[in-house]
Amino acid sequence: MDKKALLEKIAFNVIQGRVEAEDEGFDEGLEGQPAVTELVKDAIKDGTDPKSILLEALTESMEVVGEKFERGQYLIPDMLASAECVGVAMDLLSPHLIKAGVKTKGKFIIGTVAGDLHDIGKNIVAIMLKGAGYEVVDLGSDVPTDRIVEVVKEHQAPFLGLSALLTTTMRVMRDVIERLKEEGVREKVKVLIGGAPTSEEYADQIGADAHCKDAFQAIDLLKTMAS
Repeated sequence: MDKKALLEKIAFNVIQGRVEAEDEGFDEGLEGQPAVTELVKDAIKDGTDPKSILLEALTESMEVVGEKFERGQYLIPDMLASAECVGVAMDLLSPHLIKAGVKTKGKFIIGTVAGDLHDIGKNIVAIMLKGAGYEVVDLGSDVPTDRIVEVVKEHQAPFLGLSALLTTTMRVMRDVIERLKEEGVREKVKVLIGGAPTSEEYADQIGADAHCKDAFQAIDLLKTMAS
């Protein structure tokens, strides 16, 4: 299979949400055919440029998934399946991207704030950011404020993403921002917030740099922040 066809096949399987050959897709009759894991391994073995795999197969396919989600053709589980494909592909690609000298777009610390155990949305954002070329440090859920601030300082990260799904826990986002100020690092990090109860108004209220309604908007916002 030529390189272009291989990249198209990887992209197709990301959109189908197929991580491995035994996975079913949205279309009939795909079970048993090579999926993202097998195809990415083949592409690496064939000497395909890892940056091409990242941009042409993974990033572009997730843009298609984003459009399908916006149009209501995909639901969150569908998007999560595609995001998982990108996560697996990035794990396989990362060492080759580093070897090829492809620089990351910067470190992005992400976590769900203290008291909140919800992490599906945060996980999707983390995987999408990896696929977009950011070095993601995922702190998980129910992360204490001190821990978040400590990791931002330790990594000197330019970006911080805070997630909350409860109105009671979204208030912790303000605490994190206040602590960043106290520690003298607030001006060095862009803070993006997200989660069902959050809004642009709330982001302004607590002094965050941006509100993201989903992973796709987060990536678009980061492009503007970097330019």
